[in-house]
Amino acid sequence: MGKTYAAGLFAALASAKFGTETAYADGSFNFSPFSTSSSTNAAPSAPADVPKPPQPTAEAPEKPKVRNDNPRTTSAGFDPEALERGAKALREINSSKSAKQVFDVIKKQEETRQAELTAKMQEFKALQAQAEMDIPCVMSFVFLTYAINPNQALLERQRVVYDEQKKLAQQQAQIKSQMARYEDELARKRMQACKENEHQRARNQELVKMQEESGMRQEAARRATEEQIQAQRRQTEREKAEIERETIRVRAMAEAEGRAHEAKLAEDVNRRILVDRANAEREKWIAAINTTFEHIGGGFRAILTDQNKLVVAVGGVTALAAGIYTTREGARVVWSYVDRILGQPSLIRESSRGKYPWSGFFSRAMSSLKGANGGSATKSEKGFGDVILHPSLEKRIQQLANATANTKAHQAPFRNMLFYGPPGTGKTMVARELARRSGLDYALMTGGDVAPLGSQAVTKIHQLFDWSKKSKKGLLLFIDEADAFLCERNKTYMSEAQRSALNALLFRTGDQSKDIVLALATNRPGDLDSAVADRIDEVIEFPLPGEDERFKLIKLYLEKYISQAGERKPGLFSNLFKKQQQKIEIKGLTDDILREAAARTEGFSGREVAKMMAGVQAAVYGTEDCVLDANLFREVVDYKVAEHQQRRKLAAAEGDK
Repeated sequence: MGKTYAAGLFAALASAKFGTETAYADGSFNFSPFSTSSSTNAAPSAPADVPKPPQPTAEAPEKPKVRNDNPRTTSAGFDPEALERGAKALREINSSKSAKQVFDVIKKQEETRQAELTAKMQEFKALQAQAEMDIPCVMSFVFLTYAINPNQALLERQRVVYDEQKKLAQQQAQIKSQMARYEDELARKRMQACKENEHQRARNQELVKMQEESGMRQEAARRATEEQIQAQRRQTEREKAEIERETIRVRAMAEAEGRAHEAKLAEDVNRRILVDRANAEREKWIAAINTTFEHIGGGFRAILTDQNKLVVAVGGVTALAAGIYTTREGARVVWSYVDRILGQPSLIRESSRGKYPWSGFFSRAMSSLKGANGGSATKSEKGFGDVILHPSLEKRIQQLANATANTKAHQAPFRNMLFYGPPGTGKTMVARELARRSGLDYALMTGGDVAPLGSQAVTKIHQLFDWSKKSKKGLLLFIDEADAFLCERNKTYMSEAQRSALNALLFRTGDQSKDIVLALATNRPGDLDSAVADRIDEVIEFPLPGEDERFKLIKLYLEKYISQAGERKPGLFSNLFKKQQQKIEIKGLTDDILREAAARTEGFSGREVAKMMAGVQAAVYGTEDCVLDANLFREVVDYKVAEHQQRRKLAAAEGDK
């Protein structure tokens, strides 16, 4: 029996300690703030022989629903007017300038309210803990009563346990109900605060957005105003400038009209002055002429009336005419004699000597001075000016020039030369350069000038050699186109005058001379007379230039005709009276392009290369900007190559005929 009572007591104590009752708040929330156990709590178990306290068997009647007679409120008695008043107050707060300060005050009030609710929750938890601490005291009282009187103690124990359990359940229900109401109220306030905060945040964002839009509108208005002001200012400045231009134009027109009027008046005045001056001059000259004719008329009348004066006048006029005629004819005879003795023969086309001994005295003095200053440089100079020769031929010409110079220095006889080769290979230029390098004078004549002389050809040949012997330095006589009158004497078409001229030249060149170097040039050496060929000591062939020589010639004439074109020569008069030429600009013309042109001009002579580069210069001057590029250069080269091939075809066709 004791064990049964003890088990029942412990069951009651456990049920009192760990059991919970379900409590409901007045609101719509339905949860337990202090326990996670089930919402229903079973009654404490008791022994079988102990009567249980009466339990309610019927369910509690359901509470009737409250009728909502006021449509402005809900069934729970919620009045929306308060919310409307709060929204209206919130709008007034947002529209005020102190919205931020009001929001800070509301935030502080909410923090204070939250702190008060937290304190109340702590107080409820303390009350619950105290109620749980009262259970050991009850148990001690029950054990003490049981020790005094077991039966009475059992009944008393059941009664006390039942009362304590009932009180405890009531207290727990009250606490749970209060906690539910509190948490419901807290949740409502929290939700309301969150809604207010969200609404306030949205309102603040709207305010910020409205402020930004207002600022943007103000900025746009300010910019529009500034632009309008600037446009008006520019319009004003344009109108002002237009007015100034119009004023200047009107002023200029007025000034021009004034100057024109003044010039017209001045012109009228000047014209009247000039007319008066011309009339005065005309009257003066008329008076002078009248006076002169009066004197002449008086003289004629005196001569005609006086026979002695007439005879003297006629004799004086006759003597004057005879003196003039005699003087003129005598001067002509004397000059022809001087010209024959001292002058240059008519067969000479070009010479380094002057026409007369005194001709070119100043230029010879300057050249002698330059030769004295740069004599060593002249001797050591390489090349032959504008003539580009094959290295072996250039070496032979150089040796021949040195030999001629040494021959002159040792007073030995000169050696005659024959230059032959195609036209334009530089025979004449080499002869001129050979004479310069050997220190001799040179004279150039052509064989075609001898035939027109007829019977005077012999006399002119002798005059030529006599004139040549007067050179103190020695003279190189270069006869170009020698085959024109030095051809074979057996030719039937050769005239008697030509044979006589040939015989005269053979007579003057029969012996070795110490004064004259005879240099003949011909394109057909086989047509020369055998006696002429016998008088030749050196025979030199001038072939067509090779590719390397043509490349050097192209570079030489490119420098001469293109790069140096437009440069003024040193000299005062050349700079004063000659117009400055436009310089030619070279773009993209490399050595590879020049070598390509040299390879394509196979069969060109030196003269043809020079004419081709002159054609390039003419093509450049035909452009607007005077620029020589690779395309223009190639175009001219193609044209000249085609022209050369056409000439060769024509020459071949004539040869076949």
